[in-house]
Amino acid sequence: MAQPALPPTLADVAERAGVSRQTVSNAVNNPDLLRADTLSRVQEAIAELGYTPNRAARNLRTRSSQLIGLRFSPVQEGTANATMDRFVHSLVETTREAGYHVLLFAGDAVDPISGYQDLLRSTAVDAFVVTDTYLGNPQATWLEERRAPFVAFGRPWEHPETRHPWVDVDGAAGTELATNHLLGRGHRRIAWIGWRKDSWIGEDRRSGWLRAMHARDLPTTGLASRVEDTVASGREASSVLLDEAQPSAFVCASDTLAMGVLQTLDERGLRAGRDVAVVGFDDSQVAQLVPRGLTSVRQPLEEVAVHIVKALEGLLTTPAVVGPGVLLAPTLALRGST
Repeated sequence: MAQPALPPTLADVAERAGVSRQTVSNAVNNPDLLRADTLSRVQEAIAELGYTPNRAARNLRTRSSQLIGLRFSPVQEGTANATMDRFVHSLVETTREAGYHVLLFAGDAVDPISGYQDLLRSTAVDAFVVTDTYLGNPQATWLEERRAPFVAFGRPWEHPETRHPWVDVDGAAGTELATNHLLGRGHRRIAWIGWRKDSWIGEDRRSGWLRAMHARDLPTTGLASRVEDTVASGREASSVLLDEAQPSAFVCASDTLAMGVLQTLDERGLRAGRDVAVVGFDDSQVAQLVPRGLTSVRQPLEEVAVHIVKALEGLLTTPAVVGPGVLLAPTLALRGST
């Protein structure tokens, strides 16, 4: 039987291009060091031979894994939130274009630091992306203390003076946009269903609803509810609000809560968009698939991923470059529920 052809080596490329092995190495790793004609000749040889650099050997030399660690937790039961799925997909695509890959690792509900400890100890990743920046979460502080490079998806709510890079979406601007949309449709009694008071993100989103209502001198007393982020909680809260406050519209901190509102309306023979308007947040797949569709605030997660990768590239240069935090504006996906 014929022996399978061996993959081309750096030496093969050097011979084809008529240059030294070091020149080929520079063409792959430091192309700025070469004259344009020499670089072009080496690149042509690489393409003709189908040469692929030995990434493992390069990693040993540079002590770089080209991997970015991301802790990934399963979607909570009873919710419609799949935002992290879309974010992870965007991050994987963007890091690949930059020459990196995402390494997902499981979270531990009891010890949120465990996965980070293992990867940091084994130098398995070059940096981390942290997505859990809510009240009391220790990951960012723990990584800062150990000078481990990371970028946060989410503002440093508890420590606004912190120096680590972060990218976030302006939740208050999103809910203000949603509320103004409803005000423009003639609604005046607009209720809010959000998360518990210890959620910085939830309170940020609530502030946008308040800002829009107060700008029109409209009352908000008795029109707000703080609950757990589940469909059942959204259903119960909306039922109470409809009975006691009689709103004509709802703005919710998540699509999960908005789904609960839709269930309440259905149980009462009311139609979303005709009898009562409903807006969610996150523009999940569920929002796009429910009958007539759920209007929802959409986070620009693809843009978030681009800015996170730019920040990571800055951290991994020598010397490291730490840019300012980036706050992105969301948009409103309009559907039948409003």
